[in-house]
Amino acid sequence: MRYTHPALLDHLASAYVLGTLGGGARRRFERLLRDRSDVQLLVVQWEGRLGMLASSVPVQQPPQRVWAAIEARTRPRDVKAAAAQGGWAGALWRRNGVLQGFAGVALGVIGTVALVVAVPTLFVSSDQVALRAGDKLPQAYVGLLTDAAGNGKVLVSSLRHGRTLTVKVIGPITLSATPATVAGAAPQLVLWAVPVDGAPFVLGTVPVAGSAVSVLPDTSEKLLLKVSKLMVTLETSATPQVPSSTVLFTGNCAKLW
Repeated sequence: MRYTHPALLDHLASAYVLGTLGGGARRRFERLLRDRSDVQLLVVQWEGRLGMLASSVPVQQPPQRVWAAIEARTRPRDVKAAAAQGGWAGALWRRNGVLQGFAGVALGVIGTVALVVAVPTLFVSSDQVALRAGDKLPQAYVGLLTDAAGNGKVLVSSLRHGRTLTVKVIGPITLSATPATVAGAAPQLVLWAVPVDGAPFVLGTVPVAGSAVSVLPDTSEKLLLKVSKLMVTLETSATPQVPSSTVLFTGNCAKLW
């Protein structure tokens, strides 16, 4: 299955958050979620949308048979038999065993919470920590660039007041042979910002695969505040001043705050 089409990724993310994505499809999506920051962003967005629905649903008290079924499946038979015994043995189990069990659970929860707070990246990636800090998305500029068929190709992101730009290739990029490539020149993929009222300007280069981080000449707030679109072109010049006519990918520049 191709995981480059935005509509497909959005559908999978919504089903994952809703809990209707199961079996092998869920396992494949979870592997994708660990490696793709754009998929992580979609999941966080759906968590925000669907999380609000929980506040409108009235609290339901489960019937007693539910607790009885949980107890029957989770408590060992020998423990239940010991608890049913009368005399000092049953009393000792009820007093010490239950208290020790609750104490162990409490200590385990406290230790886990302390470890997550101290070293959160042991459990989730640094991108997920940044996305979920404060239960809200970080203030950032984000762009998902697609080809003419609507397939996702490049993900661009930069924190609102940051000075670095992260470019990640999320779909296969194939460069066809051009006169420049045949002649031995080295064409490059260039990322352009397209302001609402102004000429396009270069943000950086785009790798053919993987990801890259480049330093911006100024903060992203000053550079991208009035930018509405992004595009990637194929350039033969090392320092292009205007974009060529070979536009490969385009996308909107979204502001997350």
